[in-house]
This record gives sequence, structure tokens and C-alpha cells, in this order.
Amino acid sequence: MDMDWIIVAVDYGVIGLLIFLSILVLAIAIERGFFFRGLNLHHFKDAKGLELALTEKLSIIASVGSNAPYIGLLGTVLGIMLTFQKMGLDSGIDTSQIMIGLALALKATAAGLAVALLAIVIYNTLLRKVKVILYQWESRDGR
Repeated sequence: MDMDWIIVAVDYGVIGLLIFLSILVLAIAIERGFFFRGLNLHHFKDAKGLELALTEKLSIIASVGSNAPYIGLLGTVLGIMLTFQKMGLDSGIDTSQIMIGLALALKATAAGLAVALLAIVIYNTLLRKVKVILYQWESRDGR
């Protein structure tokens, strides 16, 4: 049974997906930063409308933050499966080859955790900015 597709799935699929998600999070963060910077509070008549505009796309960042570790874990499981498969096919496999296979499998988990940490920090930073802007809107004109 040929399991070379797992190598491609881990290296290009899982790691590629995590890279895409990190770029997506950064792009949304930059877009939200520009939106916050150019925001005119006088254009909004009620707090709910303002809050909807401020929190737009933040759920994407939160979803990446909560799911990236699982995507990384999937890559690790696939990599470990590949290592065990190689061990089963080659009874004379060297322990250093096993360790290299397991270390490479763990790179997906590390990448998933890094993406999740980045997303959660950005999400919390943007959420804090949303709260500050909402308080500013409520306190304007004596409200």
C-alpha cells in the first residue's frame, strides 16, 4: 500500500492550509485596522449597528484561532501513521529514521499552535479596540 500521498497531504495540504489561514488572519487584521482608523462615529445612529460594523469578520479570526491546533494535530497524526507504515515495511529501519519521521510529523502541530496563538492575540487585540470604540460612541455628546 503506497502512502506517499500522506507526505504530500502533510507538507502541502496541512501546512499549506495553515499558512493560508495565517495570511487570512493577517489580512483581516489589517483591513479592520484601516476600518477602525477611518471610522466616523457620527455615521452610526445606534450602538447595535456600530457593533455589527466593528465586529464584522472577527468570527473568522476566532474560528482560525480555535481550529488551527486541530488542523495541525491532523497533520501530526498523518505523519505518525506514515512513520509507522514505514516501520512496518522495513524491519531493519534505524531508530534515527524513526525519530526523524516523528519530528517531521510534529511540525504540523507546531505550525497549528503558532497560527492559533497569532489568531487569538489578534482577535483579543481587535476585540479590545471594538470595546474602546463602543465606549467612545456611548460617551459622545453626553450619552
